[in-house]
Amino acid sequence: MSDKREIMLESVLKTFQDIERRLTDPSVVGNSEKLRDISRERSRIFPLVELIEAEKKCKKELQEVNQHLKTEKSGEMKDALIEERNALEQKLLELKPKIEYEILPKDPNVGKNMFLEIRAGTGGQEAALFSRDLFRMYTRYFDTISIPYEVVSMTESDLHGYKEIVILVKGEKAYDVIHREAGTHRVQRIPETEAGGRIHTSACTVAVIPEVEESEFYIDPSQLRIDTYRASGSGGQHINKTDSAVRITHIPTGIFVACQEERSQHKNKARAMNILVSRLNQMTRDEEHKKNAEEKKTQVGSGDRSEKIRTYNFPQNRLTDHRIDYTSHNLDKILEGDMNDLVEALLRDEKKQQLEKFNIN
Repeated sequence: MSDKREIMLESVLKTFQDIERRLTDPSVVGNSEKLRDISRERSRIFPLVELIEAEKKCKKELQEVNQHLKTEKSGEMKDALIEERNALEQKLLELKPKIEYEILPKDPNVGKNMFLEIRAGTGGQEAALFSRDLFRMYTRYFDTISIPYEVVSMTESDLHGYKEIVILVKGEKAYDVIHREAGTHRVQRIPETEAGGRIHTSACTVAVIPEVEESEFYIDPSQLRIDTYRASGSGGQHINKTDSAVRITHIPTGIFVACQEERSQHKNKARAMNILVSRLNQMTRDEEHKKNAEEKKTQVGSGDRSEKIRTYNFPQNRLTDHRIDYTSHNLDKILEGDMNDLVEALLRDEKKQQLEKFNIN
C-alpha cells in the first residue's frame, strides 16, 4: 500500500469515528438540521469504511496464513492453506479498485432527492410530445427499480404533450440514476403532427437539480411575487372553482415556478417554493464554479440540436449517447423503461474518468 493511499484511508476511518462520536452529542441530537447533515455524511462514507475494514481484515488473515505456511511442510493442511491464501489474494485484488473508487471525492448531492425537469425545446408540438415520451420512459424505469417519485408541476400542450414537467425523484439512489441525464435529448421520427410521412428532428431539454430545503437557502420575501389563479386541466371538481394554483416569481432573476397539482393553495405554494429554492441554489452553485476557473457546462441550453447529449432515432430503433459512444438498437425497450444498461454504461464511464483524474495508486 502506498504511503499516500495509507494516509487517505486512515483519514477516512478517523473521520468516520468523529462522525459516530458527534451523532451521540446532545447538541447534535437536539438539532434536527445538524443531525440530518451528519447522518447524511455518515451514509456517504459508510460504504468506504466497510471496504477499508474488509481489506484490513483480509490482510491480517493473509498474514496469518503465510505464517502458518512457513511451518507446514506438506500434506493436506498445506494444500488447504495455499487454497485459502489464493482466495484471500483474489479478494484483495477485488477490493482494491472498489476502495479506490469510493475514496474519490463525491458530489455533495449524492443521497439527496432530485428534481428531474423535462422541457420541450426545438420542434413545437412534436417536442412537447417527445417530452411526454421521456416522462413515460423515466417513470417506468423508476418503477422497475423501486425508486419513488412524484409529479410536482406540469404544463400540457394542446396535443396532450408536455411543454414542461417536473418530477421529484426520491431516495438515496436518486442522484446515481439520473444525474447524467442532464442535457439536450434529440429525437428523429415521423411526428404524429406530420401528415406527409417525413422524418423530423426535434429536441427536449432535461435538467437535474438537487432538492434544497427552504432553511438551507435564504430568499428575501420582498424579492418574491406570488400570484394565484384557477387551475386548468384534469383534476376533479375543484378545478376552475377555487384559486388553488400558485405562481411564484423571483423578481431579481425572473425565475418563476407554477404549481397546480395539489387541491389546496397552501400545498401548491409549498411545492413551488421548494422548486424555486432548489433552482436558485443550483444557479448560485454554478456561478461559484465559474468563479473558480473550473467552468461548469450549463446543464440545459435552448434545446438547440448542436447541444445534444443523446439521439433517439425511431426509424432505426436506435439510441445513441454521444458522450460515451454508446449505441443501442433497442430504443423501443428503452422507451418502455429498460434503462439499466444505459445507466450502468454512463456510471462506468464516470468512474473511469474519476479514476484517471484522481490517481491514488
